[in-house]
Amino acid sequence: MILDETKGTMSGIKSSLPIVMGYLPIGFAYGLLGVKSGFSVLQVFALSLFVYAGSAQFIAITLLSSGTNVITLIMTIFIVNLRHFLYSTSLSQYMKRIKRNYIPLLSFFITDETYAVAITDLQNSDNYDERYFYQLFFMSYAAWCTASFIGAISGTFIDGSANVGLDFALPAMYIALLLMQISGYKKIFVSIFSGLLSIGLIYVFPGNTNVIIASLIGAGMGVFLDRWKQNS
Repeated sequence: MILDETKGTMSGIKSSLPIVMGYLPIGFAYGLLGVKSGFSVLQVFALSLFVYAGSAQFIAITLLSSGTNVITLIMTIFIVNLRHFLYSTSLSQYMKRIKRNYIPLLSFFITDETYAVAITDLQNSDNYDERYFYQLFFMSYAAWCTASFIGAISGTFIDGSANVGLDFALPAMYIALLLMQISGYKKIFVSIFSGLLSIGLIYVFPGNTNVIIASLIGAGMGVFLDRWKQNS
């Protein structure tokens, strides 16, 4: 939780700094890979501007470069991003004080990373308004688009493989965001259980369905443990 000392409200700009630092190498890797996969700098940059979903963008350039049809592409990205329904549901309880006309715009900027930071801040403070969301979301969005553009430009000058050793960046950032939210034995247990369940479901369900199912079961277990603790 980071408060704006001048206004007494949480500073979305300061809260966005971990995301910005994580987005720089990942966005660069995406832009580089996009150009190396045969797309123009403009196409790669436009995908960041209008889609703004890291995993979906990596999938999109991989599938499109291999000649996958549009229907398959749309269905794949839809399944991968189903987790955003969970994010929106979780954040909706904190949007009640936000004017309705802001919500459709703000919803576009919900990602794994912005959700993780926002939910951690919001659970620990009620000193926020729409400025917090705009600052957090726009700073993260700007960092992603800028890194993508720089990566794409760099891709036009770098010869050979697009693999520049940045494969670790995405999972490393997810681990860091998870650790930010873990406090207490219950959250540790649910996190480990959900992770192991997701790994086990890889061998049962195709694509990224395992992540959705493990998330739902893990969330259900968290609710059950909360109620069990309240009733005990």
